[in-house]
This record gives sequence, structure tokens and C-alpha cells, in this order.
Amino acid sequence: MLETSARLLELLSLLQLRRDWTSSELADRLAVSTRTVRTDIGKLRSLGYPVDARPGVAGGYRLAAGTVMPPLLLDDDEAVAVAVGLGAVATQRLGVEETSLTALAKLEQVLPSRLRRRVEAVREATSVVPGARPPLDPSVLGAVAAAIRGHERLRFKYTKPGGGERARHTEPQRLVSWGPLWYLLAWDLDRGDWRVFRVDRMVPHAPTGARFQPRVIPEDHVVEYVVGRVSKAAWTYRARVLVHAPAAQVAAKIPIPVDVEVVDESTCRVELGSDDPDRLALWMAQLDADIEVLDGAELAVAFDRLAKRFRRAAGGASTT
Repeated sequence: MLETSARLLELLSLLQLRRDWTSSELADRLAVSTRTVRTDIGKLRSLGYPVDARPGVAGGYRLAAGTVMPPLLLDDDEAVAVAVGLGAVATQRLGVEETSLTALAKLEQVLPSRLRRRVEAVREATSVVPGARPPLDPSVLGAVAAAIRGHERLRFKYTKPGGGERARHTEPQRLVSWGPLWYLLAWDLDRGDWRVFRVDRMVPHAPTGARFQPRVIPEDHVVEYVVGRVSKAAWTYRARVLVHAPAAQVAAKIPIPVDVEVVDESTCRVELGSDDPDRLALWMAQLDADIEVLDGAELAVAFDRLAKRFRRAAGGASTT
């Protein structure tokens, strides 16, 4: 059995992990009685942590937002700075996006409303350098991350690429960061299938409170599935080429998901696409291998167009 101080920290960590806990669930996780759980909840409240109780036989507890900051060793200015900073880091490619989201979700869960308003004011008053991609609203990321962490169904309004809006009801599974964009892999309850949503097109509704049992998907399969769905759905131009290089070498050099078919040890067939045939031709040129276009007239034309452009560019240079 944990000592009282260690148990209180473990209890606080559990309350921050998901939205609601029953008394029996907390008692099982802490290996104590429900009476001890009630006592420990009282101690957390005396320390300033706002814990709401739900009465009844199946009663439980929830860590809620309070009127003052709980004792996190942060003053108001520091709490605002941390929340804004975590939101900014979560939208960058620094390798700590998911950790930043988790920390942000925990912090915003207990921020008093007056500090929430200050955080939102800073975000709204921030400008973006012209030409740069506008940052994703961290509050949306935080809401999605909290639903995933708490295994809670998520309703949101979604703007489709064509501009139409639809309400979606999902079981959120995983967030995937790719370049400047974030994607949500979720089980669509209305369609009975997996779907991928761009987070910057989502407007989450209020939490549903409805729980679900997560569907187990290996992490590498999650990334592969999301990248495949996102990239192939966006292809405007498709092509099939014969590359005179080993399949493993080709797959490692192309920066997009591709289907590589081994022909022999030194040759492979590649099916790929892009929204720009010139870009596709440049990717192929970077393979540093001989290429034959088997199918894809746009790619063949792009190769010819780029070849002429390069010859003009080298026209005045020495060719010795």
C-alpha cells in the first residue's frame, strides 16, 4: 500500500488522466478502501484542488476547474505563460507535440475562467507573418487530445474540402502530426468505419460524457494508415513508373507514401501521385536513377517540360 503522500500524488494523477472516476475504480487502482478514497479526496480539496463528487451508489469524482489555481507552484502570470507556450509548441515540429498537448489539456482543465480568458486574449491578439500558415487553435487540439485520453466520444462540426459543413460523431483514436497539419484518426459512429479528419477543420462540441472501449491499433499502423489516406485522397495526378534501382532504396528516398513492387534486385515498379505533375517529376529526378514512365501522360509531359527548362538554364554555362 502506498504511503499517504505518495497515494495523494497517485490519486491526483489519476484524476488528471481522464474525466470521471467511480469510487470503486479509484479504490482498485490505489489498493485502498472507498472510505480511504473519500478521505484522500478531502485532503486534495484542502490543498486547493477542486474535486467534484457525484452522489449515489455508483458515485464518483471529477477534477474540475476551480475559482483559484491549485498549488502547482505557478502564479497567474506563469500559468498563462505556460498555457500559451504549450499551445505554441504543440503546433511546431519539435518532437514534443503530443507531450505538449497532454500537459496543455491537464493545465486547461483546472484553469480558472479568468485565466482562461487571458490565455484566449493572448491567442486572439497574436499575429502571423504574412505568407506563413496560420497556427492551429491549441484549444481545439486540447479538446481532441482530452477526448482521446479519456476515451470519450467526440462530436464536432467538420468543414469538408469543398466548403460544406457536417456534424460528425466519433470515437477518437489518435492524433497524427504531419508537417504543419494535425490529423485525427477516429471511428465514425454514423458510418461504421475509420475516418481521418483535419483538426484545423474541426469545431468540437461540448464533451459528451459518453465512454467507449478503445480499438487497438499498433502505432506504426496508425501513422501508415493516416498518411496513406491523406496523401492518396489528395492525388490529382497518378503515374506508374519503372525505376532502375532497388525497391528499398526507392522507398527510402521518395518523401510520400508509395506502392513499390519489386521486379528484381535492381529494378522496381512504383505507383504514386501528386497534385502537381512537375513536383512529381522532381521527386523522381531526386532518385538519381534511370526512370521509364509506364502510365501517366501528365508525368511524361512534366519530364519533358522540366528538361527543356533545365537546358535553357544551362545554356550560357560551360559544358566542359
